[in-house]
Amino acid sequence: QVQLVESGGGSVQAGGSLRLSCAASGRTFTRNAMGWFRQAPGKEREFVAGISWSGTITYYADPVKGRFTISKDNAKNTVYLQMNSLKPEDTAVYYCAVSRHLLSIVVGTTLDDYDYWGQGTQVTVSS
Repeated sequence: QVQLVESGGGSVQAGGSLRLSCAASGRTFTRNAMGWFRQAPGKEREFVAGISWSGTITYYADPVKGRFTISKDNAKNTVYLQMNSLKPEDTAVYYCAVSRHLLSIVVGTTLDDYDYWGQGTQVTVSS
């Protein structure tokens, strides 16, 4: 059974940092792209960042460019999201996801690009 478990969420003040982790179990995803999405109250789930299977290609949503960094450790079957210079508008539940794109340069930015999802971790940024 595939399971994705996010951790590292919490409450911080604006300008602070958090590092999210997502550990996958049940199968390895070394050949899959992976991504992070977020969903704020009353809003749709939105793409935040994605990384190719090799880790050499990354893609970010405009609101987080220059502040967030996604990385992948295939040996640990884990993906990370380093979030710096956090803003109140970053407040949301953050979800990691495994892409259906295998051994591809395609990262995927839509919900349909991803097959497996974690349960989410809350990030709250206060002003």
